Amino acid sequence: MQEKNDSRIRKVKSILVTLPKPETEKSPYYDLAKKLNLKVDFRSFIHVEGVPARDFRKDKINLTDFTAVIFTSRNAADHFFRICEEMRYDVPAELKYFCLSETIALYLQKYIQYRKRKIFFGKQTAADLAEVLKKHANEKFLYPCSDVATEDTMKFLEKSGYDFTPAVLFRTVVSDLSDLAEVFYDVIAFFSPSSIQSLFKNFPDFKQNNTRIAAFGTNTSKACTDAGLVVDIAAPTPGVPSMTLAIENYIKVSNK
Repeated sequence: MQEKNDSRIRKVKSILVTLPKPETEKSPYYDLAKKLNLKVDFRSFIHVEGVPARDFRKDKINLTDFTAVIFTSRNAADHFFRICEEMRYDVPAELKYFCLSETIALYLQKYIQYRKRKIFFGKQTAADLAEVLKKHANEKFLYPCSDVATEDTMKFLEKSGYDFTPAVLFRTVVSDLSDLAEVFYDVIAFFSPSSIQSLFKNFPDFKQNNTRIAAFGTNTSKACTDAGLVVDIAAPTPGVPSMTLAIENYIKVSNK
């Protein structure tokens, strides 16, 4: 990936969002591009690969032992039901589902009859589920996760003393970005530490120079600074809940 080292900072004209391209045109990034006359491209720096059933069996986790499942993402849900199918395990109707957000809970309709199941959800973190989890403290929880499981959720469950078992059902894998080697963007927006790792895995000699870095979340910001990058645009912050708004506010100043 190219980096330009101009004597002065360029106006922001192009942005690379390190996420998969939206499936529809209804995206705040498209609205931002139209509003400020920007070029906005999408490219996922990481992708997910499922752990095969043969590898899952090596962990000797018996699906019949669990009375509840905790989902932290749609990926977790996808790979839980995938592994159940590969293991030829019929998910019992009485299994309880605890989801970090309503969005994840509603996503379960892809696999189960939503209204006929016991489904609970929080606002965004495991701590938001604290009250409802207390009422189900005797459940045996399965925690489907990736090989880079969210530490905050793990720490919360451990600290609260719940009987839970992490199950690595999918892995986060670095994407091949070699086609971006000769490409320059004024802003690159990152959303996870894994994406920072992917950047330097693909381009070990990357220098930031005049590329502005946008980072969503404290863990992503820390990964940027640990890698020697300067975070120019951070989100969320008080009054600025989204990445698109943070980028818009930055551009309104930088492009004057």
